Amino acid sequence: MSYYSYLECSKCGKKYSKDEPHNLCECGGPLLVRYDFDEIKKNVDKNIFKTRKKGLFRFKELLPIDDENNIVTLGEGDTPITEARTLGRRIGFENLYIKDEGLNPTGTFKARGAAVGVSKAKELGIKTIAMPTAGNAGGAWSAYSAKAGIKLVVAMPQDAPELAKKEAYIYGAKTYLVKGLISDAGKIISRGVKKHGWFDAATLKEPYRIEGKKTMGIEIAEYFDWEFPDAILYPTGGGVGIIGIWKAFNELRQLGWIKDKIPKLISVQAEGCNPIVKAFNKKKDVSEFCSGANTIAGGIRVPKALGDFIVLDAIKKSGGTAVQVKDSEILDSINLIARTEGLFICPEGAALVAAVEKLRKSNFLKSNEKIVLLNTGSGLKYPNLVSEKLPVIEIDNDI
Repeated sequence: MSYYSYLECSKCGKKYSKDEPHNLCECGGPLLVRYDFDEIKKNVDKNIFKTRKKGLFRFKELLPIDDENNIVTLGEGDTPITEARTLGRRIGFENLYIKDEGLNPTGTFKARGAAVGVSKAKELGIKTIAMPTAGNAGGAWSAYSAKAGIKLVVAMPQDAPELAKKEAYIYGAKTYLVKGLISDAGKIISRGVKKHGWFDAATLKEPYRIEGKKTMGIEIAEYFDWEFPDAILYPTGGGVGIIGIWKAFNELRQLGWIKDKIPKLISVQAEGCNPIVKAFNKKKDVSEFCSGANTIAGGIRVPKALGDFIVLDAIKKSGGTAVQVKDSEILDSINLIARTEGLFICPEGAALVAAVEKLRKSNFLKSNEKIVLLNTGSGLKYPNLVSEKLPVIEIDNDI
């Protein structure tokens, strides 16, 4: 059963009923799911999770789906955490780990948010969902909406990864390409929502994708025997992953299931789109819109996140930091991790490799600390970023 109680505004604290669709609070703040922790403490033993079928819905008591018949799943969650020993030695870390979200359905961590978001939309009787996307979220929500029998309208930048466009199309989503950034796509979707009455599932405009992303944090704690590592690096666009992991940490602490060790949350962005980095360095509570946003890592090309104030708060309270890297460093890191660890990761994930090396050199992170890099997707979705010049030989020739 679910112990979901109500929704609460992250800004003003106003409470909303869980039994009807909601987007933002009347004050404009994103809504967060709240649970009855006293009842969870009485009825749930954290060790029960390991006895259940793999997948994020094994944490059902910490998720907002009331009726399990409404669960829409493609087998997401429980992605591996592997020790990156060779890469760690190369860049100066003794305990470097990678959580590989590229092994989720549709190839990215977006499957987690889509699974919970679409399941709740089904439970609430929503017929049509609309969302802007940089690419991967559109692919994931298209797949889960198809399985749920819910219509989906997607708008994405015209220069989004080709595979993301094809994913949305093949799953049957009504897909529009926009001459602009995800922020421009968001404006178009907002107008469509008002005109047609669609449910707006833009980042943080619906409360439930955070709950799906939250399970990454629960899995990390469980992997380390209900402790958190010293630091978690996360590529930040809309920032839902950091918000979710921070929410997981606080919920697990309220339940008394973890020790009080706080992981340093580290936001990584590209030099060409770095609103969180700039705001953090200026000690601001919110970011400014990043004009002319540009990077090869489309998932973190978000000029301004709706929940930037929550991301910045989590970074500060956890003792973390925000780091920017160059596109050239991202490309170098894709090659480095592939050739040291046998992992072909997405450019957003590769940004973490460049960032963690910088943080080691600056002594922000120590060589013996336990560090997790949260790779958000498979590099197989970005074949255009690999330039190869392979020799061609005649069949009679020897190598």
